[in-house]
Amino acid sequence: MELSFTLNGEQRKVALADPEMPLVFVLRDILGLTGTKYSCLQGMCGACTVHVDGQAARSCQIMAHEVAGASVTTIEGLSEDGSHPVQRAWVEVQVAQCGWCQPGQIMQAASLLSSNHHPSEREIRDAMGGNICRCGSGPRILRAVAKAANLSRETPK
Repeated sequence: MELSFTLNGEQRKVALADPEMPLVFVLRDILGLTGTKYSCLQGMCGACTVHVDGQAARSCQIMAHEVAGASVTTIEGLSEDGSHPVQRAWVEVQVAQCGWCQPGQIMQAASLLSSNHHPSEREIRDAMGGNICRCGSGPRILRAVAKAANLSRETPK
């Protein structure tokens, strides 16, 4: 099967032996985009979060054939230079420890802020609650998302 979809703004075609391969493995193993992490492979932790047609999605739960014709954005495509407000906030708040969950956390936060430009603390907690951080960066993650919302408002369009 040949899979055709838009990846980080570019049209891609990928030959697949198994159209039921999870998207996370297409991204990592076939296309070499290792920013998207895998962990639980059950859609529970959020490490593999990407955007599919602008919405946060667990790439371990999406089969390759399901993104045919869709637009997929990975952490590598969020911004070329790290200038996305969420990425800037992550650096300013010094969120990362081990880093494994960070791409998924950033993609989840970017999805939240694309649909809710002024989230409350509760809305941030609710949106980010499904993404797990095992090393204890949770409080910094929440602060960074709030900071990113402020940076988004300050960034000229």
